[in-house]
Amino acid sequence: MYVFMLRLSQKASQSLKENMNRSNVHLFDLPDEILLIILNKLNNIGVLYSLLDINNGRLNVLAQENTFTNILKFVSIDDTSLINRFCIDILPRIHRNVKCFIFDPIFMERILLTTDYPNLIELKIHNFHEEISLNYFTNKSSLRSIFQEQITNLILINNDECARTCSSDYTAKIYAHILTFFKNLKILRIIEPSVVSYPPLSLCYFPSTTFSSSILTHLYINVQTFDDCLCLLDGRLKQLTTLFVTVCCAFNYSRTIHNMNKLPNLKCFSLQIFYEFQPYDRIASLLHRMSNLEKLTLNISIKDRNSVIDGTYIQHDIFDCMPQLHSFTFYVCTYVETVDLSYKLSSEDIQQTLMNIGLQDVTSIVNYDCDSRVACSIFSLPFQFRYLKDLGNKFPNIVFSYVTYLHVKDNDPFRHEFFVRIAKSFPLLKYLRIYNVRSSLPVDLMTFTSDNCQLYSTIEYSHLTTLDLSCAHREYVEQFLNETKIYMPCLMDLLVKLDDLIAVTKNFTRNETRRNCTKVKTLFIVPPRLDVEGLCDYFPSLYK
Repeated sequence: MYVFMLRLSQKASQSLKENMNRSNVHLFDLPDEILLIILNKLNNIGVLYSLLDINNGRLNVLAQENTFTNILKFVSIDDTSLINRFCIDILPRIHRNVKCFIFDPIFMERILLTTDYPNLIELKIHNFHEEISLNYFTNKSSLRSIFQEQITNLILINNDECARTCSSDYTAKIYAHILTFFKNLKILRIIEPSVVSYPPLSLCYFPSTTFSSSILTHLYINVQTFDDCLCLLDGRLKQLTTLFVTVCCAFNYSRTIHNMNKLPNLKCFSLQIFYEFQPYDRIASLLHRMSNLEKLTLNISIKDRNSVIDGTYIQHDIFDCMPQLHSFTFYVCTYVETVDLSYKLSSEDIQQTLMNIGLQDVTSIVNYDCDSRVACSIFSLPFQFRYLKDLGNKFPNIVFSYVTYLHVKDNDPFRHEFFVRIAKSFPLLKYLRIYNVRSSLPVDLMTFTSDNCQLYSTIEYSHLTTLDLSCAHREYVEQFLNETKIYMPCLMDLLVKLDDLIAVTKNFTRNETRRNCTKVKTLFIVPPRLDVEGLCDYFPSLYK
């Protein structure tokens, strides 16, 4: 029997109190709607496993409600007895209600072959890898009829790593094959399990018949280059209404010629490019083709410009071309060479250009991140993206609730108060990279003693797992490793220069810096060294 921790809604709590005021009240005295509110707070697998066959007809009926049987999730389950009972007893009783399965591959074949599921249309497969496709997405597979005849929505949490696979080969063997094999597929989502990227779709060396479909309407996928994004919109996916694309590589195949026809069916488009992209005009030309677009998401960084992409460009390249647009979420960063500027850029002036075209919930940041260029970003509020780079000392007092990956960079040094603001403004931060070679302290004060530690309030980065200090001044190594200044209870990956690490830890003997190092499992030191005396004792989790 599962043990549940109930967290009642306000309505359920109030009704429960009113019922319990009567004498001899039992849980089963509650009305059905209150019981359903309670049960909805629980894992539906647990509800089915615990409440079916307990000699209570009322709970049997409630447990088989669509709420608990339409979507079944079998992920991270070690209890084989639970799987056995579901396959033997529970699934045959609720099989007509099941519309979606979410599971690890280890359970997939047994669960799908337990009984028939006439209303099953969606699968979400965790820990997907190439062998799953090669073993199950074939005409000889025992699951062929389900995949080919029933599944219209397929979601894959792809665990294959980009660095270990040729994108072109993977495209031909996996992605293209999926569209061919799943004959009724209308929605395809390929999702990253973590920061590690899966092999992106690569189409530029294939004919336009590769990765084509006459019925696919929704696609969410990483592509290798911007040209691969254009390939997806060259007519091979004629019914596509929704496209979410993340571009992974800066290289472009300039020799490729793409179909540049209008895209009247496209209603929702998302483009994210995490590297610095140079030919902005190519993005603008693509957007000009989307005259019927209703929702647009842009997350792009444009380099080598002599002018900032501001409200004037948004009006011309987006609003004037998309009369039906009603949702626009964006982050656009322009890198301008300062040698081309005849005036000093102002975030207030840039933000005013956005307000002039009717955008209210927006802001801008101007950061002179080095002597030769300035990063000018504009974005909608609230900030909707997980990744933010080149943030400097000056940024607005807002909470970036979704950001987990942050890169900070500035031409001026960072002070302790800056990292206090970062901790408050980025509550879910997991990955932090600091690029700043300037110290806020005079050379004669760069001594790491216990007396200086109490000058600062301690900051806690509760979720930070990866810290990159390889391009940071030694002061920031001291700032982050010294637990009296910053505490990182979850730090697992550390990148740092060896000389800085030795100096700050006092040759791996200093107590104030020991605690933040105890859970580090991966240590990247520059230059790489394996024979550093005292290092392994100071980082006890390295070889666990």
